[in-house]
Amino acid sequence: MTERQIQKELNRQAVMFEEACMHGYKAKAVKFEELAEEWFEEYAKLNLRSTTYERMKQLTHRIYPAIGHLRIDKISPRQLQGFVNSLTKEGANEKTGKPLAPKTIRHNLSFISDVYSYAVKMGVVSDNPCAKVTIPKGEVKEKQIYSQEELELLLSKLTDEPTKYRAFFYLISYTGMLVNGSEGIAVGMATSIPP
Repeated sequence: MTERQIQKELNRQAVMFEEACMHGYKAKAVKFEELAEEWFEEYAKLNLRSTTYERMKQLTHRIYPAIGHLRIDKISPRQLQGFVNSLTKEGANEKTGKPLAPKTIRHNLSFISDVYSYAVKMGVVSDNPCAKVTIPKGEVKEKQIYSQEELELLLSKLTDEPTKYRAFFYLISYTGMLVNGSEGIAVGMATSIPP
């Protein structure tokens, strides 16, 4: 860079710093829990459906102990990633003792992100660290499918059934529809149909 370009960039950075200071992007001792409660009162009550509001309130029992005591401007993406990762560990779900489902983890991060978006709008912080957090992929469950023998047995048991039922089962067997997607038909049902 030339001397002139360096000076121009220095001036630009100085102006950006002054604007940030004037608009409140300086350290404020606001705890996450305090700002979240403000968000509930000032935004969520007025803009969210009651069911969404209640679900968000339920998430606080897990989030507040983890990050509620921390200053909003001091919470890093690394801390949030650690919190999200902790939700994938055994025991994260108090009822079952298992890890939380990916959807529930997304809900937790979404709540934190909503509070941060509010903080950005209110000038408390300059950016939302949730944008840098990755939700780990959940465990992929193996899909159950009928074996060729089970399928043949099932179809052979349908000869005396009404046409609409036979058509339904032939349709799902030839199109490869998943067992869970065909109105609750369970694997192993073919062996339980009487002769």
